[in-house]
Amino acid sequence: MKTKVGLFGIGLDTYWPQFDGLLNRLQDFQMQIGLTIECYGVEVVNCGMVDNPSKAKAAADLLKQNDVELVFLYISTYALSSTVLPVIQKLNVRTIILNLQPTPAIDYNKINSMGDRGKMTGEWLANCQACSVPEIASVFNRSGLKYEIVSGYLADAESWTEISEWIDAAKVAYSMRNNRMGVLGHYYGGMLDVYTDVTKQAAVFGTHFEMLEMCELKALRDEVTSAEIDAKIDEFQSAFIVDKACEIYEIERAAKTSVALDKLIANHQLGSMAYYYEGHSGNEYENIVTSVIAGNTLLTGKNIPIAGECEVKNAQAMKIMAEFGVGGSFSEFYGMDLKDDIILLGHDGPAHCAIAEGDVKLVPLPIYHGKPGKGLSIQMSVKQGPITILSVVEDNEGVSLLIAEGESVAGATLQIGNTNSRYKFPISAKKFMNDWSKAGPSHHCAIGVGHIGSKIQKFANLLGIKVLKVE
Repeated sequence: MKTKVGLFGIGLDTYWPQFDGLLNRLQDFQMQIGLTIECYGVEVVNCGMVDNPSKAKAAADLLKQNDVELVFLYISTYALSSTVLPVIQKLNVRTIILNLQPTPAIDYNKINSMGDRGKMTGEWLANCQACSVPEIASVFNRSGLKYEIVSGYLADAESWTEISEWIDAAKVAYSMRNNRMGVLGHYYGGMLDVYTDVTKQAAVFGTHFEMLEMCELKALRDEVTSAEIDAKIDEFQSAFIVDKACEIYEIERAAKTSVALDKLIANHQLGSMAYYYEGHSGNEYENIVTSVIAGNTLLTGKNIPIAGECEVKNAQAMKIMAEFGVGGSFSEFYGMDLKDDIILLGHDGPAHCAIAEGDVKLVPLPIYHGKPGKGLSIQMSVKQGPITILSVVEDNEGVSLLIAEGESVAGATLQIGNTNSRYKFPISAKKFMNDWSKAGPSHHCAIGVGHIGSKIQKFANLLGIKVLKVE
């Protein structure tokens, strides 16, 4: 289902009989805005022109009934704040005030040359959107209502960038609220920073948490057929460059587990998952958990992010990135290169292969450091160019977001069968490490391509949580 956003215009019904054609003109402006918003992939619930208290009540009922994610309030001309307050008070969503003039500036010569002050006034009223902005803001402030303002004109690219970012943020908020995250296994013992309060996570993001059992995954794996394994190996060959050193036994083991993981995800309608398991050495579950990386990478590349070490918070961060369409690869800090003033980030777990620079390699690992067993792993780097890193932080004040924007840059990386990339930030590597760490995230983060800090800030705004940018 598409995310729904509300749109209503405001004006003053006293004007319509006074100024011929004014209402139709303003309604055309609002229709133009609605059609443009629809182009961003949302359903627009357009309440038309609200110009008196009775229409305000009807608009509030319609928007409430449609459960809109946010509301765009278009100021078409001067309007009384009493026609706005009843609408917003009934909705528990963010309001974006659109102060959009028809053009960048009033055509003074056109108006002044009309010769009829009545017609001149009507033309001015079609251009006086700014008149009501302070009034509405004052009333919202005094009423404790949260809002933002976009000021510009109808064809203003900068204003539409802002609007599109609000729409993207609303779509992600909707997706997160409807996401089902699986939790398979348990935390990596002693890794205290990854432990989380799933109640807080559910309260903030709306995520449903499905507690999964390893025995279910084993049962699914036991039923995998040879044909399914062959088809999955073909998928491995298509998605990865399979290293010649990979043993056929390991490829088949990983393929069998990958098929079972797909079925687990489908059975529970999951949109993300966090996992980790050890168990007694040599048990069947160990055989499964040491063969999950390839399959979990395929799922992550399909925007069903999988976070290792049962890092629920980072699975949330990866899902946010995935819903923004920028990837969201599982990472941790690998080191600093103080000669080149860059940070190394990577991981031995699932990667987002859709944002790779060049080939994504499936390689053998003789040992999983800090974990039991051996098997196959992913070796890749994140696409060079602008990147954003995100961490979901949980501290004594609640849940918040931590972001930074930088560049994935060329240079030497570790070829140890992990994801590994070099990142440069506007501040020095030393200062970045200090400032990022003091903000209180876990040692994991999600990496996405492009600079989307402003979108993430709007997403946090919609959720009513804090966001800190390290810069």
